[in-house]
Amino acid sequence: MNTDTKDLNTESEILNAAKRIFQQKGMDGARMQEIADEANINKSLLHYYYRSKQLLFEAVFRSAFSMLAPQLNAVMNDDSPLFDKIRNFTYNYISFVVKHPYLPNFIIQELNRNPEFVKNLVAEKHFPTIDKFKKQVEEQIALGSIRPIKAEQLFINIMALNMFPFLSAPLIKAFTKTDDVNFKQLIEARKTEVADFIINSIKI
Repeated sequence: MNTDTKDLNTESEILNAAKRIFQQKGMDGARMQEIADEANINKSLLHYYYRSKQLLFEAVFRSAFSMLAPQLNAVMNDDSPLFDKIRNFTYNYISFVVKHPYLPNFIIQELNRNPEFVKNLVAEKHFPTIDKFKKQVEEQIALGSIRPIKAEQLFINIMALNMFPFLSAPLIKAFTKTDDVNFKQLIEARKTEVADFIINSIKI
C-alpha cells in the first residue's frame, strides 16, 4: 500500500469515526480523544489530519452534504413535471437522511454556529438551486393547475415537512408514544406521505 492510499484510508476512517461520535453526542459533546479511539489511532495523528474539532466537524459535514447536494440539485433542475419533482425530492431526501440522520442537525448547528461556513457552502459547484422549480411553479399557476403560491413558500413547506421529523425525533416519539421500530416505519411512510400532502394542498 503506497503512502497516498494509506493517507486516504486513514482520513476515511477518521471521517467515519467522527460521523458516529458526532451523531451520538453532537458537536459540543464530542471529544477529539473519543474520535481518535473510535478510529483506532492516537490523538496526535488525528490532529495531524484535523487541527481542531471544528475543522473535523466541517469535513464530516462536507463529506455528507457533497453526496446529498448533487442528488437534490439534479431533482430540482431536471425536466420532470412539478408533481413528480416534489415526489422525487421528498423520496430522495428522506432516503438519504435515513442513512445519515445526523445531517439535519449538522445543518442547523452550522447555521447558528458558523454562518460564514454556510456562505462558503452555498458558493460550491453542486449547491442546489430552485430556479427551474420556481419557473415550473409559475407555469402551473398560469395554467390553472395549482393554486397561487410563491415558489419559495412551497419550497420551504417541502423542506420543513421533510426535515422536522429528523430534527425533533425524541419529541415526536414522546408525543406519539412511538418506539424506535415504529418511528422508522413512520419515517419510511413519509417518503410518500409528505409529497401527497404537499401536492394535495396546491393542486386544483
